[in-house]
Amino acid sequence: MERREFLKMSAAMSAAAAVTGCSSESAQTTPPETIPVEEKLNWSACLVNCGSNCPVKVYSRDGIITRIESEFTTTDEYGNHDVRACLRGRSLRKRVYAPDRLKYPMKRVGPRGSGQFERISWDEALDLVAEKLQTTIDNYGNESIHFTYNSGARYHFSGKQCLYRLMNLKGGYLNAYGDYSWSQIYEAAGQTYGSAGPGWQGSSVSEMQNSDLVLMVGYNPSEIRMSGSGEGYDFLMQKRQKQFKTIIIDPRYTDSAVGKEDQWIAIRPGTDAALFEALAFEWITKNRVDQAFLDKYCVGYDEKTMPAGVSYEESYKAYILDNTTIGDLTPGANAKTPAWASAITGIEEHIIVELARELADAKAPFIQIAASLNRQAAGENNTRAGYMLPILLGQLGLPGTNCGGLCKGSYLTAPFMPTGSNPVKKAISFFTFTQAIEDGENMTVLADGVQGVDLDENGDGKLGNSIKAIINYGGNALINQHSDVNKTTKIIADESKCEFILVVDNWMTPSAKFADVLLPDVSWLESEDLIYQSYSAGDTATLVQMSSSVGPMFEARPIYEVCVDLAKRMGVEAEFTEGKSREDWLNQFYAEAKAATPDLPEKEVMLQQGIHRKYLPNGSYIVLEDFRKDPDANPLGTPSGKIEIYSSRLAEKAKTWQLKEGDVISALPKYVPTWEGYEDTETKKSYPLQLFGYHTKGRAHSSYHNVPWLREAVQDAVWMNPIDANKRGLQTGDKVHVFNDRGTIEVEVKVTPRIMVGVAAVGQGAWFQGGNVDKGGCVNVLTTHRTTAITKGNPQHTNLVEIRKA
Repeated sequence: MERREFLKMSAAMSAAAAVTGCSSESAQTTPPETIPVEEKLNWSACLVNCGSNCPVKVYSRDGIITRIESEFTTTDEYGNHDVRACLRGRSLRKRVYAPDRLKYPMKRVGPRGSGQFERISWDEALDLVAEKLQTTIDNYGNESIHFTYNSGARYHFSGKQCLYRLMNLKGGYLNAYGDYSWSQIYEAAGQTYGSAGPGWQGSSVSEMQNSDLVLMVGYNPSEIRMSGSGEGYDFLMQKRQKQFKTIIIDPRYTDSAVGKEDQWIAIRPGTDAALFEALAFEWITKNRVDQAFLDKYCVGYDEKTMPAGVSYEESYKAYILDNTTIGDLTPGANAKTPAWASAITGIEEHIIVELARELADAKAPFIQIAASLNRQAAGENNTRAGYMLPILLGQLGLPGTNCGGLCKGSYLTAPFMPTGSNPVKKAISFFTFTQAIEDGENMTVLADGVQGVDLDENGDGKLGNSIKAIINYGGNALINQHSDVNKTTKIIADESKCEFILVVDNWMTPSAKFADVLLPDVSWLESEDLIYQSYSAGDTATLVQMSSSVGPMFEARPIYEVCVDLAKRMGVEAEFTEGKSREDWLNQFYAEAKAATPDLPEKEVMLQQGIHRKYLPNGSYIVLEDFRKDPDANPLGTPSGKIEIYSSRLAEKAKTWQLKEGDVISALPKYVPTWEGYEDTETKKSYPLQLFGYHTKGRAHSSYHNVPWLREAVQDAVWMNPIDANKRGLQTGDKVHVFNDRGTIEVEVKVTPRIMVGVAAVGQGAWFQGGNVDKGGCVNVLTTHRTTAITKGNPQHTNLVEIRKA
């Protein structure tokens, strides 16, 4: 019941009671009968970046949301089940009506980052944005305008694509490659398998049915893929239907374990590649590798498979054995033995030996290497090293196997607003935008990974310009999700460097506080769109027809309409709209979706039905199946057309790129001790605990942090092992400071044996509050701007800290 209805009813009942108390029974009056307004039902979706885009039923009355539901009308049997939203999607009403909801266009009136704004009209806001963007283009060129990474509103029609389309029509913007989630995976998959497809996307979850052993390294679907169409539910149901053995390797005993696993192996963060090399040693020395597979499908394993002109000494086999004599399996002093790996990983030697035996004995091992391994200082090498497990065993392209990649989900098609092509070809790593603000002119190809610039005779070239304007739509990576927040805020606050920042969002996020102009976007529940199941929806594919009876609220406007008005001011309205109205675009997109999925109902039906779904296990995908059957007819995208254990492209980069001390680029996948890793003994003198971030059930990245229900349901605390906590006199619930040279956060501590000794973990995404001690608990106060060696990506799981009572 809404508060106003409750108050009306209470007043009526009070009046009736007063009349009753003052007169005889015959004089009593009956309260007037009120006719309730019927609730309206619209379908919408949670478009947050978890990978599922769950549908929700939105009930409203008089334009106000009354409740959110997630159940449908099916029998709810697996395969014909409700695609239910998790606790985040079910809290959407609180999110839409959050106190920090942005209601009006505003411009900054105080220092940048102070959060001081004044309300302005839409005309003034649009005039100001158009003027600032055009002035930036005129003074510095289109390559000085940049979109920071954003993923908080995954619309198809009225979303960030509209802004990209507008800027492409105005001459483009500075590109970015990679992203915070998978930058190093893209590189590892590309170098090994030839593209990001076979690599970051592996076999379907349903292929686990054909496996007898599932190995999940850092993979945690029960916490990050919780949807009814997500991998967490699929994994659980596969496990119930067939009792394959499940081994989970992770520093933390996650909710993907808790009885669903057969074995949990705790490992120190960043040392996974050492474990993989020890497994390789066991297989090589005990003749358990699939030599026929390696000979036919791979480059770089031994003397028979090396590229032309590269000797056996550079092979993977010689590296693992530390023996350059062909045919001799005698290990050298630096051989990658289980004993060697045990000292690094913290895993007992006999467990490593037994794991090697079990994997080699399995008829169809399903091996999955999580994205968490790629978000480390040597993320590219960690991931490539993990791919070696199925490669060495020849367990690729067969039923029940996986290449090491993240599971590929089922798929239905829905179009996106076309963005056109970007005339600007220059690109930087997504993670280096703060460097490009400070000194973009001097960023180079060989030192900073700049792409798309003219090269000199040495193969180098400069970016040649700094970022002078930023557009941030539905994203919190400008501040909160980027590393070293204290340093980032200083860079962003300097108006002499980046001269203009536009933020479009729903709430006053930490990033929104740094806007010069702040525009209020509509929320998902105020929008019409046709969206698909997103990038990791497991084996159930969906299309959801969103509609609304509650918005736009306040003065919020869909970004499509905003861009039409900006295009008008910037002289490209006709090109932007192509003469089509909003309804024309939506009807066109629906027709295209129906052409791709013929059994999709007519739009009028979908507006009532909401969701169209298909459980597609019969279309189960086996990664590299065609390549396995005929490698000549189906070559990979590598230079050799084969799986490349030795990468000639990386060998060339190793020779030519300019690296920071401690960084390594290697032709082979190798374990690399890193700065702020387990073996950084110097830094550990002051900061002895390894710290990593993890995804909590209460947020998707930083989205939903401002929902009180979720803050109550999911504790924001730093996890510590009892041994580490006892040394510091800490108990569960104590307020502690987690700190290093970059900053300090204050959070509660959770003392639990579910995390490895010497390791601590903080749920990522909490909103930065600022101050000498950030009481918001933002883990990125503690992370670094230093990039990974190859992709110049984010190493945000590689940190050393200390913890003490607050």
